[in-house]
Amino acid sequence: MKNFKLISTTIVLCAFIITSCTKEIGTSNNPNLQSESTLSKQPALISADLQLKLTKLRASMPAGYEKRVQKNTALLLKMHPEYRAMVQRALSASSPASCNDNTPLNQLLASQLADWNSDIIYFALATGMLDFPTYDALLFENTAATQYFGVKGEYTQIMAKTFKDLKRFWNIQSNNIVLVGMHGSMLLNRDKLIRIDMILYGDSQVTAAYTADLIILLLKDVPQYQNGNHPIFTFNSFAQNAFTFSPYGIIPAKIVMGDGIMQDFTATGYGDVAPQAILAHEFGHQIQFQLGVFGTVSSPEATRRTELMADAYSAYYLSHARGASMQWKRVLLFLQVFFNIGDCQVTNDGHHGTPTQRMASAQWGYSVANDAQKQGRILTSQEFTALFEKQLPVILLK
Repeated sequence: MKNFKLISTTIVLCAFIITSCTKEIGTSNNPNLQSESTLSKQPALISADLQLKLTKLRASMPAGYEKRVQKNTALLLKMHPEYRAMVQRALSASSPASCNDNTPLNQLLASQLADWNSDIIYFALATGMLDFPTYDALLFENTAATQYFGVKGEYTQIMAKTFKDLKRFWNIQSNNIVLVGMHGSMLLNRDKLIRIDMILYGDSQVTAAYTADLIILLLKDVPQYQNGNHPIFTFNSFAQNAFTFSPYGIIPAKIVMGDGIMQDFTATGYGDVAPQAILAHEFGHQIQFQLGVFGTVSSPEATRRTELMADAYSAYYLSHARGASMQWKRVLLFLQVFFNIGDCQVTNDGHHGTPTQRMASAQWGYSVANDAQKQGRILTSQEFTALFEKQLPVILLK
């Protein structure tokens, strides 16, 4: 679809991507997606009444929705590798011995999908509901007004403070960058669902309305979806540069913070520092946009370089005396945050660096701030980037 092509070629989704070492889901030869029996190996922790209702609902759906499963899975894989990893880890926890990304965060994500059987996964893919919160925030949350962070706004204050500090700390033009929240609650808004469906899939008003009503019905009847507040719907954070999207005009440069990613880091014991670390990482991508760090070739090596660089930007800010000025106890926490978001898919274009590489990058960023002779001086973004480029070969040996 033309609109989607515009989105996918314009936006750099610099997410804290959680990827696993198993096969990719969604390819035509992957049995995990194609085989109902494989999916059904998950515990069927749903009531018999609900299962019967889902079976009948699935049988009554228009034939086109069977094809939409593959279409939406392809979209999911293109834009959200972190969702792929969640489903993968619910199906298989295998990892090669050379790289272990079975971190506490990934273990939590797997447990949160333990009661998602084949039908629950099917409807999430067939309707496209896994994508809707991201694209709603991407295209239509374009002002700082009325923004809140966290399902109940619990991260709003720390996000506002950290964002203000980051703009003061780094020497880039940041007045036009907008910080917005991504909320699964938008899945209950029929008008928003219809709008996103028509943009992503080119559906008619009637078909989009059917999909919207189906999603709202599923959220009402399927407790596993948690009324849209299951972390899988918003386990994402990303930065984007400004772009024009017809007919909606200019979409500003922004950072999008999903409820799910902050919720789960808090659940694994990192809530004291993870929101700041994630936001500082995404702000690092805004630095890269302005410095022209991103190249034109997509490759595992290119993505790993920019992601590890953003980790280093974040750690430098978090530990600098004129940044967040975190003490050693909290520094240890933010180092663990970066370790938790490492992945083992070293041949995937979305590879962000292994857990040990991500921790090493953060440790280096911390050391630059901690070992500086002039503690009060903040390196310019250009100076820090040049230092990182020299250090990258060492980090990659980890």
